[in-house]
Amino acid sequence: MSRHIYQHQEPFVFENGRELIDLQISYEVFGELNADRSNVVWVCHALTANANVLDWWPGLFGTDDLFNPNDYYIVCANVIGSPYGSSNPLSINPATGQPYYLSFPEFTVKDLVNAHQLLAAHLDINQIEVLIGGSLGGQQALEWAASKTIAINQLIVVGTNAVHSPWGIAFNESQRLAITADRTFYANHPDGGAKGLKVARSIALLSYRNYITYDHTQRDTDDNKVNDYKAASYQNYQGEKLVKRYNAYSYFYLTKAMDSHNLARGRVSLEAALAGIDCSTLVLGVNTDILFPIDEQKFIARHIPNASYREIESSFGHDGFLIETKRLSAIIHSFLENKKEYINELV
Repeated sequence: MSRHIYQHQEPFVFENGRELIDLQISYEVFGELNADRSNVVWVCHALTANANVLDWWPGLFGTDDLFNPNDYYIVCANVIGSPYGSSNPLSINPATGQPYYLSFPEFTVKDLVNAHQLLAAHLDINQIEVLIGGSLGGQQALEWAASKTIAINQLIVVGTNAVHSPWGIAFNESQRLAITADRTFYANHPDGGAKGLKVARSIALLSYRNYITYDHTQRDTDDNKVNDYKAASYQNYQGEKLVKRYNAYSYFYLTKAMDSHNLARGRVSLEAALAGIDCSTLVLGVNTDILFPIDEQKFIARHIPNASYREIESSFGHDGFLIETKRLSAIIHSFLENKKEYINELV
């Protein structure tokens, strides 16, 4: 593993026209480039993840896993807005000497992808063998493939969509309402909005899992209990866990970025944008995902010319893309080895 910081030397212009004069991108690389630079695997991470893909996607990435650093040159860049080293609302604004907080420019998935492209150019990478991402990471991967700013040989997206749904936007807005209801969010302090963030995370969990998951893992067996339920404790624990490693400002901005995802913006239509993606593509859905229902992945696969759809059975809902790594690995390995058999199957 090797962690790096790329400092962009020119102003970074966001989709909305605002600029950041000191864009910084934190990224990690695993493995070595081969002689013809044909072994690049680029990972786009999800909402609250970081650039250490071996840490948060074990079972798929690692020395004993499908994407082995001994075989591949694995790159994962921390997205703009995230608190793990890239420019974000808690970064210092050179104009004031204080953190940006809510003066940080709002950004979109297209902006995240444009930053990836800058990093790829910095690394002298002009082709990606495998571009992969799930959830917000899948949105980035699709946008990058549709933008055609780099050669992509194989695209793999999991639990994602071509445009963020009203359902997904509603979940994100409810989380932001929780954050902004915490008055400390406007106090311009690194811990601002922490109580709201805890609530926001508990809301998000309901979309990441589902009724079946909670029934299997959080059901109480004591019929006489009238308080201190396992499900309630779980919600509190998970909310506090995120507060310890994240901040409300990054979460607020990144949920807005997810809402912005729409491959049709600036293009003819969703269908046309997907039809323009010409690389071999594997689209994966989780059958119990209520945040990104499988119809969204089937839509993607139907409209990318060289795409195939595969479905993972799991009780873990949306989080299945992070948990069901054995099933993911088997399907992805088969795809990489037998692309011709996968392409243009009916969805």
